[in-house]
Amino acid sequence: MSTAPRPDADATIHIQFDDNKLLPLLYGAHDEHLARLEQQLGVSLVSRGNHVTIAGPADAADAARIALDRLYRRLRDGEVVSEGEVDAAARMARGPQDIDDRAVIRIRRRRISPRSPAQAAYIRAMRECDMIFALGPAGTGKTYLAVCAAVEMFNTGRVDRIILSRPAVEAGERLGFLPGDVREKVDPYLRPLFDALYDTLLAETVIRNLENGAFEIAPLAFMRGRTLANSFIILDEAQNTTPMQMKMFLTRLGENSRMVVTGDLSQVDLPVGDMPGLRNAVETLDGVEGIRFIRFSHVDVVRPPLVSRIIRAYDVQEGGREDSGGRPAS
Repeated sequence: MSTAPRPDADATIHIQFDDNKLLPLLYGAHDEHLARLEQQLGVSLVSRGNHVTIAGPADAADAARIALDRLYRRLRDGEVVSEGEVDAAARMARGPQDIDDRAVIRIRRRRISPRSPAQAAYIRAMRECDMIFALGPAGTGKTYLAVCAAVEMFNTGRVDRIILSRPAVEAGERLGFLPGDVREKVDPYLRPLFDALYDTLLAETVIRNLENGAFEIAPLAFMRGRTLANSFIILDEAQNTTPMQMKMFLTRLGENSRMVVTGDLSQVDLPVGDMPGLRNAVETLDGVEGIRFIRFSHVDVVRPPLVSRIIRAYDVQEGGREDSGGRPAS
């Protein structure tokens, strides 16, 4: 399929695709997908019919080959290729090439593949570990992938319940200031978790499981005194917990359960001077067997590229925040 260039030299790689009907979708309108790969990987891509010639530094050229091959296989499997998928293929091609079935989530409505090496490590961790901490900026898929993994385990009978929780602290506002009953007060804080559920399951399925208790969405305070067995438990926005709340939550883990804690330590809404429970947990539990920490950075943001640039600009202004997820996934 391609030549084997030396990693320290410029290279020219030739690729040929078998199904001409897929090429307009692979190349994009006016070859916009190829142009996007060129920009992101620093290579030149020239298409002639079902042939693509890649030229550039050897490592970058090989990454472009891998990205195009993945996008083509995606189309061959009946999946779509959008700008986001092209960006994801470029990110994945620059990372380790050991993605296997452990890094793919399968739910009835779709097959969800990682969009960055850190996401791949995250999905594998959720398959292998009882407790996972996902740290990093917004837009990296921390919450969404956790909900998808929970739905997959629920659908396959590995857990009986999905429990989704958040601390009721947002940008200086507290529940007492909102109108309505408890459910109406809670909904705005838990809406992102609802959105992820509705994106992975049919609406009637979500409603039915909420009504029968198989899905539970509640503020962190509602977890006190419980033992959560046979459950997939997610604590979102964990940077807004106190150390006492975090310890309370982590010790709710029961038999045959999985717990995922997500948060961004650069977006703490606690009063100034208070120690975030998430930071305390990372420092306290580092090295504890059975716990895995996955750290995301701006390069893992899967929203439009501008979002990644905004996050990077803030990190630079603040001198970089290692504890917000800047270290590589472990």
